[in-house]
Amino acid sequence: MPNPARDTGHGRGEIRRIKVCTVNNLPFPGARQAVQLKRRRVNHKTGKISIKTVYAVTDLSAEQADPRQLAAMIRSHWRIEALHHVRDTTFAEDASQLRTGNAPRAMATWRNRSIGALRLAGAQNIAAALRANSRDPNRPLALLGIT
Repeated sequence: MPNPARDTGHGRGEIRRIKVCTVNNLPFPGARQAVQLKRRRVNHKTGKISIKTVYAVTDLSAEQADPRQLAAMIRSHWRIEALHHVRDTTFAEDASQLRTGNAPRAMATWRNRSIGALRLAGAQNIAAALRANSRDPNRPLALLGIT
């Protein structure tokens, strides 16, 4: 990616640079490209700089995904991870005892629905919004339009 991607948010600025190369004979079956993604973050409050380097391999060829597309795919994957982080820290999803049939998927769907409804209602902190809604049995119904 010739120009680094820049973002700001959550009190910090971030610059991401990606390097991609075509590979053969890596010990990863089907690997076509290797990726190095370097993220440089600056905390605007403290001035602290952190640099993190992430490596990945993909079975997509250079014709199927150029560096810009790979960077977008990696970025979108972190959105999924962010949702899982909220589900795990707020609902203790990783500690769930549900393991059989469709129960884990069904509960993940309900958790996602809850998070989505709270986000649409303007909640920034899902845990705080859940606590506020649990205090009044009419709030969750109103939030879902069931009154």
